[in-house]
Amino acid sequence: MTYSNNATDHEVTLTPNETPVASVIWLHGLGADGFDFAPIVAELHLPRDLPVRFIFPHAKHRPVTVNNGYVMRAWYDLYGLNSTSREDDAGLRESEAVVQQYIAKEVAAGIATERVVVAGFSQGGALALHTGLRYAQRLAGIMALSTYLPLRDRLSTEASAANRSTPILMCHGVRDGVVPLAMGSTSRDLLLQQGFSVEWHTYPMEHSVCMEEVSRISTWLQLRLRHKSE
Repeated sequence: MTYSNNATDHEVTLTPNETPVASVIWLHGLGADGFDFAPIVAELHLPRDLPVRFIFPHAKHRPVTVNNGYVMRAWYDLYGLNSTSREDDAGLRESEAVVQQYIAKEVAAGIATERVVVAGFSQGGALALHTGLRYAQRLAGIMALSTYLPLRDRLSTEASAANRSTPILMCHGVRDGVVPLAMGSTSRDLLLQQGFSVEWHTYPMEHSVCMEEVSRISTWLQLRLRHKSE
């Protein structure tokens, strides 16, 4: 699969030479930008008969409390990574609206929501879970890498019925020292307890992505995007 690359102040977009039949909106981690995961598309080796557009938005710059107020690209402020840390509800909701705008743009371009995957790594993965589980229309899937479920106490009342059975892929490194494995597995367990469909994989890595994981992502995307619904 060959792609054309278009970078703006707001996102990086990789569009296949063939007419796209699906889209993946992929959110970067704290302090990174949309360029961070763009190279992974070539490693997915998606087949020519499944042309997918990949959109990698840039988070806006904001001070991050856990990093002593240093200004960096972040989807929301981060106060800590433990069960007692307060969470930036307003920041999450603000970025949720940004992701919704990207979904709406894909719909306007002719891609049904059932053909859109919302994905993310670390803080971007947390936003992907937050947004995808609340989105009012059915999505193709939610992919959450090396991350956790934010605002988990509110999910039961805020989750959208449309995405109650949407497939969720969660992957985590067993040696992750940034987002501990326990945060990911606890989030997985809560999602399962509430009836969500979660596919869970761990890898012998730190806070990163490995080739075995990339292969799993490719397989999962092909399964999700070859059919409008499960």
